[in-house]
This record gives sequence, C-alpha cells and structure tokens, in this order.
Amino acid sequence: MAEQTVKDHDFIGEAEKAETIQREEHHEDAHDELTEEEKRIARKLMRKIDLRIMPLVILVYLMNYIDRNNYAAAKLQGLVEDLNLVGDQYQVGLSILFVAYILMQVPSNLALNYVGRPSWYLGFFTIAWGLVSACTSQVTSYGGIVACRFILGLVEAPFFAGVLFYLSKWYTKEELAKRNAIFYAGSLVSGAFGNLIAAGILNGLAGERGLSAWQWLYIIEGAITIFVGICVVLILPDFPDTWRALSPQEKHVANRRLAIDAAEADVDEEGGMSQIRGMKLAFLDPKTYLLALAYMGITGAAGFQNFFPTLTKTLGYSETVSLLLVAPPYVFMVFYSYAHCYASDYYGNRFWFLTYPVFVSTIGFIVFMTTDSFGPRYFSFFLMNFVFAQNGTIYAWISNAIPRPPAKRAAALAFINSIGNSASIWTPFTYFPSSGPHYRPALDAESTVGEDGGGGCGVE
Repeated sequence: MAEQTVKDHDFIGEAEKAETIQREEHHEDAHDELTEEEKRIARKLMRKIDLRIMPLVILVYLMNYIDRNNYAAAKLQGLVEDLNLVGDQYQVGLSILFVAYILMQVPSNLALNYVGRPSWYLGFFTIAWGLVSACTSQVTSYGGIVACRFILGLVEAPFFAGVLFYLSKWYTKEELAKRNAIFYAGSLVSGAFGNLIAAGILNGLAGERGLSAWQWLYIIEGAITIFVGICVVLILPDFPDTWRALSPQEKHVANRRLAIDAAEADVDEEGGMSQIRGMKLAFLDPKTYLLALAYMGITGAAGFQNFFPTLTKTLGYSETVSLLLVAPPYVFMVFYSYAHCYASDYYGNRFWFLTYPVFVSTIGFIVFMTTDSFGPRYFSFFLMNFVFAQNGTIYAWISNAIPRPPAKRAAALAFINSIGNSASIWTPFTYFPSSGPHYRPALDAESTVGEDGGGGCGVE
C-alpha cells in the first residue's frame, strides 16, 4: 500500500520528476534555451526529419483515404448493381466502417505508445488494410461487403490518431500545425488522385478478365497499399533516440528541444500502468471533450465527401466525367489548407482559423441546395471544401492543448478522433436517393453540425 502511494505521488508530480531526469542525463535545466550551436544543429535536423518522415506519412495517408473512400467511386462503377444492394444497404456498408474504426481508436493508440515501434506497428496495419481492400474485390453479396468494410475499419483505425501522436514525438507545438497540414494534404490529394484513378479504371479495365471496374479499383489500390506498408516497415524511423541516421549530438538536440517546448520530459512511467493512468488523465480533462465535440462538428460537416461523386453526377455528366470533376476542388484545397495553417501559426491563433471556414462552407451548402446552374453549383464544391481547412488547425490545437505525458496525449488523440468520426456513422443515412439532386436534408444537417461544432470550441 505504501509503495502504491509513493508511485501515485511520483505520477502526480511528473513535471518535477521529468526535470530531474533531464538534469541527470543532460546536466542542464529543461527550461533553458537552445544554444546558438544547438539551434544550428536543430535547423539541419529539421530538414533531415522532414525529408524522411513527411513524404512517407503523406503517402500512407493518401492510400488510407483512397482505400476508405473508393467505396463512393465504386458506387458509380456498378458495385450497387453487382451486389444487388437495395434500400439503405449501400449506406450501411459506408457507415459500418466507422463503427469498427471508433471501437479500435483508444486501444490501438495506447498499444502504439506501449509497443514503441511505430514503423512496425503502422506498417503492419497499412499492409493489413491493403490486403482487406484487395479482398473486397471478390465479395458477391451485401453481407460480404459489410464484413469487409467492418474489418477495414478495424485495421485502418490505428493509423490516423497514431500518426498524429507519432508526429508530436518529433515536432514542437509551433511546428505541428504546418506539419499536420502537410500530413492532412494526403487525404485531400486522395480525393483528387483516387477519383482520377477510378476514372481511368472505368475507361480502361471495365470487363477485363471478367471483372467489373470497381473490382479492378479495389485490386489495384490494395496492391499499391501493401507495397507502401512494406516501405513504412523498412524506412520510417521510430523516435529520435533510436534513429541510426542521427548523430549523438542530433539525438540530444532533438530530445532537448521537445523537452524545452513542453517544459518537461516527454516520457511515461515504465510498465503498462502508465497507459491506464494516461487514459484516466485524458478522460478527466475537460479539454478532451470540448475538442472532441469540435472535431465531430468538422467531420459531420464533411460528410458530403463520401458522396462527392454522387453530387458531381447531379451536374448531368457521365460517370467518368463525374469522377474527374471531383479532383479540382480537392487540388485547390491542398494548397489553400497549407496557407491556412501557415497563417494560423504565424498569427498564433487557433480559434478564429477554426471558425471562419464554417461560414464559407455553409455558403457552399446553400448555393448547391438553391441553384441548378452548372457554374454556381460547381463553384459551391470549392466553398464546401473549406471545411477541410479546419483539420490541420484542430489537430495542432489538440496536440498543443494536451501536450504531455505521452500516454495521456495518445489516449486523448484517439478518443477525440473516435468521437469526431462518430458523425460518419449517421451522415450517410441523410442522403436519401429521393432527395436528389439538391440533397437538402443531408446538407442542412451537415451545415448545422458544422456550425455547432466548429464555432463552439473555446479551448486555449
């Protein structure tokens, strides 16, 4: 009992404990500034980290979103007809992925923090969802597609919150917003790139070897994902302390700059209890719930992305052209979201940069619902996509508001991501086929949720 009391006391006083560790290991206070020589090393170090980590995580996130959202492209390529889906069965297949995704969020992120090998952990699950995606090409029934989508949600769950946690182990608070924006660009590029691939497959491979276009879509994109997952295992560095490409000086600076940024060492207690205590800390922090609600508003407002090809099809063009029309709004947002997050960092403000896109995307929803002209309706897609500019800001805000200890940050990121994505469970059911071509019930609901969530967060 006495031993447990001592442990609890140490846990509550973790900041003091961390400072002691820093003094013993580095013989300097964690609150000191970097020396000029250390700043020079840090600049070189950042270039090395950026070049190794960011391209790889962007590529994996691109494949993550492509494999998750190719279901929407497959809808235009004959999946519904081939599987004899009726009523809301297509929507169930869309929704069930997020049920599994949410169930795995917190345990998977705590497991990542405990295992301590992001390269193996994230690489394994990347390979796994590539295999599931490829196997989806062979389903022949409603039950089969629901089962595959559920399993896909389970194996995709560790990636997103896991990478946010992983990046927070390499970058300071000031650096996170831009890196998160660059990372999130992977999902935006996938919106363009994935549909361009789908259009090419629809034109070139439909009927080849007796397979429909949507089956080729799953096979090709699944195979690419498996290859990318192998690259993650072989190339992605785990942490500064274990990356062999860094010199002892660079490792020292990498850890010290993070310790100074957090005013304490970025360490947990040894053993599994640290993970449980971290989870308790996350759930007892009111900021966790406020940020989760804000993120749920963002993902709810972005529900249209699962039906983007369906929305562009209302413009009156063929399936191939409808898929191609999805690309430009996403390409625009890739560049805009980076500028948005750069400005957020420059001005040191998160709240207003989280709020103004809500009103821009709401204008887009209104334009789409109230006009039939091609120009205004297509322009509305660019405005609706402003909801995606919020993501880089909210991710950085989460890491800034809940910086340490790592176990708490891992649990908070996973919980916020799971609550946020819960909006994706119900938004598919607001897209009634009879409500086209304006889909007012769905876009009204998404606009309302976006305003309540994105504009209602006051965490500092």
